[in-house]
Amino acid sequence: MSVFIIAEIGINHNGDMSVCKDLIDEATDSGCDAVKFQKRDIDSVYTQDFLNSHRDSPWGTTQRDQKSGLEFNEKEYKEIADYCKQKGIEWFASAWDLKSQEFLRKFDCKYNKVASAMIVYSELLEMIAAEGKHTFISTGMSDYSDIDKAVEIFRSANCPFELMHTVSTYPLKEENANLRVINTLQEKYKCDVGYSGHEPGIAISTACAALGITSLERHITLDRSMYGSDQSASLEGSGLRQLVGAVKKIEIALGDGVKRFIEEEKPIAKNLRQHLDY
Repeated sequence: MSVFIIAEIGINHNGDMSVCKDLIDEATDSGCDAVKFQKRDIDSVYTQDFLNSHRDSPWGTTQRDQKSGLEFNEKEYKEIADYCKQKGIEWFASAWDLKSQEFLRKFDCKYNKVASAMIVYSELLEMIAAEGKHTFISTGMSDYSDIDKAVEIFRSANCPFELMHTVSTYPLKEENANLRVINTLQEKYKCDVGYSGHEPGIAISTACAALGITSLERHITLDRSMYGSDQSASLEGSGLRQLVGAVKKIEIALGDGVKRFIEEEKPIAKNLRQHLDY
């Protein structure tokens, strides 16, 4: 089974549809299987005191201005849906609250996503699981008890899912990657496991392909110097193409695990063993 590669646009579009479409183009041209966004009802996710607090941004001087500026509305999501259909790439989004999950139902995406921050939000998980769509569940900022509860919700609802090993630091330091957790999760929960990465470069994500992941998610950007908290931990187009290419080569190179004497080796063996009675 091929690794399902997700280009996480998230909020790196900065509320600009032109930037968003350029990111969709990058994902498509790089050979990704899907693009992913984040959807929030800001009055549900943040306190009023927080939203009224000061923050300078391209949209104004409060946290509300900044958070509102990063959210697409229904008309804009319809434009995203149409554009992705035109480009032949799947899209979906992680909802951070119940209203946002209800909003996303309007588009009948093929997949759902539980963000790491939301893995402890049982009511949201139950709402997502009730839809019965294949769901990617990120496991950053959680322990086994949190994952146990999430897995139980999805199995009780008979909803297909896979866990994603995640460490929620931006950017991720290599000493914190702990990639062996991928195999631990596979063994403990008897399910498919992917990887959602926030590290610089592609080495760690590439290594995950050799550990048997079924999905791989990385943030993407047009330019890591752009405004936004996720930009610096994202891949630009050239890095994304390198990553996708490397993962596909590893998939082929892993093979089926059966040792055999292949045809291409026979003339080499004949030459190198010519002094043997072989």
